[in-house]
Amino acid sequence: MSVNGVTGASSAYSTYAANTKSTETNNTAETSKETTSAESTGVVYEPSKEAATASTKKYQPDTNMIAKLKADAEARTSQLKSLVEKMLTKQGEAYGKANDIWSLLSSGNFTVDAATKAQAQADIAEDGYWGVSQTSQRILDFATALTGGDPDKIEEMRAAFQKGFKQATKTWGGSLPDISQRTYDAVMKGFDKMAEDAGLKTAQTEE
Repeated sequence: MSVNGVTGASSAYSTYAANTKSTETNNTAETSKETTSAESTGVVYEPSKEAATASTKKYQPDTNMIAKLKADAEARTSQLKSLVEKMLTKQGEAYGKANDIWSLLSSGNFTVDAATKAQAQADIAEDGYWGVSQTSQRILDFATALTGGDPDKIEEMRAAFQKGFKQATKTWGGSLPDISQRTYDAVMKGFDKMAEDAGLKTAQTEE
C-alpha cells in the first residue's frame, strides 16, 4: 500500500470520526433542549399567599348588623302592636257610644248625647271609619308598609297583631265588643290571604 493510500484512509477516518462526534453532540443538544422544553411547559401549581389565606379564612357573623336588624324588627312589630291596641280601643269606644253602653264603662258619669251617638253609629257602620272593613284594612296596610311587603315577615306581623288585640282587650277591661272580634277575624283572614298569595303555608294560629 502506498503512503498516499494510508494517508487518504487516515483522512477519511478522521472526517468520519469528526462527523460522528458532531452528530452525537447535536443529538445530545437536541435531547437537552427537548428536556428543557418539556420542563418549561410542565405546569407546577404552587398556591399563592392570597389563595392560602382565602382557603383558611374564617367567616364570622356580623353581630352588629344582626343586632340592628333584630332591633328594627322588634320596633316594627311593636309599632303594629301599639297601633292595633289604639285602633281597637277607639273602635270599642265608638261602639259603646253608638249603643249607649259607654255610661256603664265610665261608672255612670258620662252620657252620650244624640249628636255623638249618631256620629258613632256612622263610624261603626259597615262602610264607616271604625267599621270592620276599614279598620281591618288599615291594620293590614300598616303591616304591609312596615315590612315593605316582605312575605317572610307575615307571621311576625300576625303575632304582633295578636299581641295588640290582647293588649286592647286588657285595656278595655274585658272582652272587646263584637265589632272588634269581627275585625280580628277579618285581619286574620287578611294575613292568610297574604300568605297564600306569596305561596306560603297558612299559619294555624289562634288568639
